[in-house]
Amino acid sequence: MRVAIVGSGPSACYAADELTTTPGLDVEVHIFDRLPTPWGLVRYGVAPDHQHTKSATRTFERMASRPGVFFHLGVEIGTHLTHNELLAHHHAVIYAVGAPADKRLDLPGEDLPGSVSATDLVGWYNGHPDHADHAFDLSPERAVILGNGNVALDIARLLTRDVKELARTDIAGHALSALAGSGIREVVVVGRRDPAHAAYTTPELLGLAGLTTEVELTLDCPATEVDPAENDTDQTACSPPTLKAHVADELASRPAGSAPRRIVLRYLASPVEILGDDRVRGIRLRRNAMVADGNDRSGIRPTKTTDVLECGLVVRSVGYRGRPMPGLPFDIDRGIIPNHNGQVVDPNTGETRTGVYVTGWIKRGPSGVIGTNKHCSIETVTSLLDDHANGRLTAPASGSRSLLDLVRERRPESIDFEGWRAIDQFERTAGKQAGRPRVKIVDIDGMLVRAQIS
Repeated sequence: MRVAIVGSGPSACYAADELTTTPGLDVEVHIFDRLPTPWGLVRYGVAPDHQHTKSATRTFERMASRPGVFFHLGVEIGTHLTHNELLAHHHAVIYAVGAPADKRLDLPGEDLPGSVSATDLVGWYNGHPDHADHAFDLSPERAVILGNGNVALDIARLLTRDVKELARTDIAGHALSALAGSGIREVVVVGRRDPAHAAYTTPELLGLAGLTTEVELTLDCPATEVDPAENDTDQTACSPPTLKAHVADELASRPAGSAPRRIVLRYLASPVEILGDDRVRGIRLRRNAMVADGNDRSGIRPTKTTDVLECGLVVRSVGYRGRPMPGLPFDIDRGIIPNHNGQVVDPNTGETRTGVYVTGWIKRGPSGVIGTNKHCSIETVTSLLDDHANGRLTAPASGSRSLLDLVRERRPESIDFEGWRAIDQFERTAGKQAGRPRVKIVDIDGMLVRAQIS
């Protein structure tokens, strides 16, 4: 059996790992990625100061070294090859293309200079070629991050950490230089709910708490009360005790520190508008109240109280969305490719697409941690293998040689895994000389040059 996987991030690699370790399965796997570098979210999404999280690539490298696994890096499906051409050369195609678009809030002032997305900022400091040439004004003293998930905490940490500490990571060189001259002294992270219902995970919060000598951490959580004028039922504030809440209470009781920068975790607030004329000057926030719905669930209700917070940078970090793929159905509301257990489904007819599958964020939406993708990919591969065992997959019309010839014709600059090894080795060698894990190449031309030298 021959399987194509579009994308080379965690969900793609876990799918390839599952396929190539299935007992008795004779399989050939071709992995395509539009960038010359593999690993997706691990390389371009994980924060530079979370090097331990990037150790997942060891599993991926073992998978990539197995017989029958081929990488085609720098090849974009929909540009260099079509979906139908992939199907003509494979029994099945798995799309693992992630959720690269950011969600918008549709706020007044959202498009002002100084209002940016987490997607752009994270890609910038991680050296993603699509974002490496972006410029961010870091001169304002206060930045506000809308959303309080793990990515929001990553950004808050990166904007306030000691540059000497960041210089020991694989943060992109241009970002390190910009942060060295940053004027930001306070980052306010705004969440709609109370600490018990915050979107971040407890380990991420504890990570912030551990930066006591570099960053002062402050919690701003107003009393959880329901506005009587807006509460026509007998609902009351609902904040069940959780580990998150206990940790937040502990942090709130700590004495103020003397660190040069500060992170404020502000709860029970929603953005109303971003203020400014020629650029961001501030943001108006509305206070929220926690309410119970009578079924042991909690929600929020906006009150009439608003506040204005002066700031010069606003980062929206409220989630990600998938993008449509040519030739495939797309659920525009959820930002995913519709599927059942990973097999693509036509939403108009309810029929499955023979031999076409999805995994990762494009399958389920942007949720979970890197390890979550392993279970997601196993489910998808199980669906694929069931179709294979029951004769529901169509044999490819063309063989591997035809595929390789087609790739070479359409994208002569494409590189294989050995080309990536050359890039990897160059970055690690440069990093060793600088006392860092690696020094990333951040432009595609530079990557291709290093790959071709091999």
